Amino acid sequence: MRIITDFDGPIIDLSQRYYHVYQLSLNTAAQSEPLKVLTKEEFWAFKRAGMDEIQIGLESGLTTIQAKYYQALRNRDTHQLKYITMDRPIAGSISTLERIRRSPNIELVLLTLRRRSELDCTLAQYDLARFFDRHRQYCLTDDYVKQGHIQDKTLLLAQALAELGEDEDTWVIGDTEADLVAAQAHQLRSIAVRSGIRDRHFLEQYRSVAIVPDLVAAVEMILSGETTYDPQQEES
Repeated sequence: MRIITDFDGPIIDLSQRYYHVYQLSLNTAAQSEPLKVLTKEEFWAFKRAGMDEIQIGLESGLTTIQAKYYQALRNRDTHQLKYITMDRPIAGSISTLERIRRSPNIELVLLTLRRRSELDCTLAQYDLARFFDRHRQYCLTDDYVKQGHIQDKTLLLAQALAELGEDEDTWVIGDTEADLVAAQAHQLRSIAVRSGIRDRHFLEQYRSVAIVPDLVAAVEMILSGETTYDPQQEES
């Protein structure tokens, strides 16, 4: 069996980093104009619903010109290593990785759109490299020119499958449309988790086997042999 999991969302919570950079970028773009600074809960709800950065700027009281400047600042600063140290493991994710590691018949693969330096930063910070052999860590190089989340994730998954070979019992776990569309493109089963940057309503637009709360539930579903999931068993 092979489990291919995304990093941010299933394993790592990046909401504090995103909110921190939102506040910094918003204040710089506002240029002393009155603001409606969103709470972290409001901001994250907008992100999870798929709202774009310019609209978030407008919701925060910026003009259209200021919102475009805010977007540029946010895109420039969000992935700086000094802010990436704000990321934290999601509850239950490390114990679930431990569970997988104790299962001799599971090949665990990491597939993320982080750049190598960004990934290495958090792997080292929380000693997570022990769960993923180096040749099973698929990420973007530091000089890669991004083409779009869905396209980049689909290409990265193609690379992983070409190098690792076929395994008919393969699952993809992710928290965004990029994960689910990439899995569909390669005829792989996917499970969406709600612990990341997309909410249930957004994820329901894409065809996954199930939408579950987190990595814990996704791995439990896979290992138990369940192929269906009743969404009524959890709160939306």
